[in-house]
Amino acid sequence: MAYSIDLRKKVIDYLVAGHTQREARNVFGISLAAINRWHQLYTQTGNLEDKKPCRSFKKLDPVKLQAYVQEYPDAYLKEIGKVFGCTESSVRRAFRRLGITRKKRRSATGRKSLSK
Repeated sequence: MAYSIDLRKKVIDYLVAGHTQREARNVFGISLAAINRWHQLYTQTGNLEDKKPCRSFKKLDPVKLQAYVQEYPDAYLKEIGKVFGCTESSVRRAFRRLGITRKKRRSATGRKSLSK
């Protein structure tokens, strides 16, 4: 878990007040590497919040995949893989992440006994 922004501000205020990073480590019980990283981040950007992860999709964009599945609901995984330029297993994993099921459910036409 990440440290809260409030604690980070307290540590930086402590450093700005003239204390060393080692003293801040002893007072707050935080690793020296974390304090150093926060201090560098604060001096470079003036902000203490972590950067948001930049997630990019290599081949399977979830929005495009869902649109394709809605347009072609009966397409095989192999066919979808050819369209997106990836393997069948990659499509299967993407479906699992997105909560898309591929199981075709047959209508309820079970056997009924003829004897009464």
